[in-house]
Amino acid sequence: MTTLLDIEPADSSAVRIGALVPLTRPGWVEAGQHLLAGLELAVADVNDAGGIDGRRLELIVRDTAADPQKASGAVDELAALGVVALAGEYHSVVARTAAARAEAIGLPFLCSSAVLDALTEQPSRWVARLAPPQSRGWRIYADHLLEAGHQRIAVASQPSVYWAAGIGILHDHLSQRGATLVELGSLEPLSACNELAGSEATALLLLVGYPEPAVSLVQAVRQDARLAGLWMGAPAGQPELAQWAELLGDQGAAVPFLRYLPERLSPLGQRTEVALQERLGGPPSFVAFEGYDTVAVLARMIQTCGEDRARIADAWPLVVVEGTRGTIRFSRVPGISVWQWASAPVQVADRDPADAGRFRVLRSDPGAQGDAPSALAAPRQAS
Repeated sequence: MTTLLDIEPADSSAVRIGALVPLTRPGWVEAGQHLLAGLELAVADVNDAGGIDGRRLELIVRDTAADPQKASGAVDELAALGVVALAGEYHSVVARTAAARAEAIGLPFLCSSAVLDALTEQPSRWVARLAPPQSRGWRIYADHLLEAGHQRIAVASQPSVYWAAGIGILHDHLSQRGATLVELGSLEPLSACNELAGSEATALLLLVGYPEPAVSLVQAVRQDARLAGLWMGAPAGQPELAQWAELLGDQGAAVPFLRYLPERLSPLGQRTEVALQERLGGPPSFVAFEGYDTVAVLARMIQTCGEDRARIADAWPLVVVEGTRGTIRFSRVPGISVWQWASAPVQVADRDPADAGRFRVLRSDPGAQGDAPSALAAPRQAS
């Protein structure tokens, strides 16, 4: 496998895929590292199996650093380097800009992790997504809140299209069921705790950046005797990252979040989990599996359609691939502008208070199943 970061491709005969990954601050670097590990492992597996019709698959990586404009420039650069398709990105706002640019220049883009519903302004021919849309995942999360008995829920949020979209989804879903969202006026830990103490809220949602101000807010709430018993949640997935446990220890337990894993990994997923753990030096997050599945899908499409970008884009509704987390196929989902994996699994999980290094699955939704087979179906991999 060849992975190139900020240098020219080394093998002119290789089939090239471009990858957008947040590898420096203010991006969520740990998520970017997991995404890249999954992408790289899948490329290595494709090459070990003979590549694309005997040609090596090459990954050309660009660091987005959570910067939309940097990502837009990277899309143009990667297209000029001759990539057949684009993969990756973790941050929704960055992925939205990358998707718009890929659409404009006619470059197929399989978005690995970003969940913002409005990934493109209009229905897209060129863009598809593996992660479930935010509206689906956050409604599942809202149902978990309601079933836990919460009717008055405080929200600590920062200005962002992504956070605003999440608040809108939660507000609509919860208000229809008689629950109320209360937005805090300050993210300064002491001020936020004072607001919470007078809010009558039984839960606090952390719709904020990581590690700060998320870590400071958790520490302040856990240490405030007035807020003993206050339920905290982080639907965007911050507690999934190993650094969360390193920074917060037991204080970071019992903070439910969304992650996109099934109850049981496929045979491919089980083997991939072992290999990813070796690469990462610890348990892989769901983001690493998203990275692996992205390359698995694109490799199948390139192998079937060749390197013509338009043919690849037209094949989104035809491809079927057995991924690490289930059977991947794309369809048009109402309200979603890109080709969407509708059956992506969704879980609500947290870190176990008895062992912050262990996860508990609190709720699981496998997604829609039973789509018809298609013309680009990949054979099942041997277990």
